[in-house]
Amino acid sequence: MQESFGAYIPFVDHLGFEMVFFDEGQSELRYTPEPEHLNSFNVTHGGALMTLLDVTLASAARSVDKSMGAVTIEMKTSFMQPARGTLTCKGRLIHRTRNMAFTEGTIYDANGNVCAHATGTFKYMARTTVAHDASPEISTD
Repeated sequence: MQESFGAYIPFVDHLGFEMVFFDEGQSELRYTPEPEHLNSFNVTHGGALMTLLDVTLASAARSVDKSMGAVTIEMKTSFMQPARGTLTCKGRLIHRTRNMAFTEGTIYDANGNVCAHATGTFKYMARTTVAHDASPEISTD
């Protein structure tokens, strides 16, 4: 069970993301895809890449106030080339207001090649302590 993200996120735990850096408006995660995370071309599935970007961007947003949660409002992703092997995703907070965060992030392969890039908007939410088998209330206000 991984708590380095400030919360237990079952899907992140399942994928095996590793938090490398998480401070001052920046984040960095590392991910080594397993065979079941690949697509029919034997490269990392786009959904896994988007999840890596989503978590990295949210972490960058939260890095300036780790007591807050961040939920995704929108994310735009561009895929540049196939992602193979161990991947590094770097995110940064571009701008924030009291309630919103605007972020960007890039995935690099082991050779430093850019594989994918995303921008995202997140809403800051107060964190609540919830049992792993319970569903927290998420306001849409």
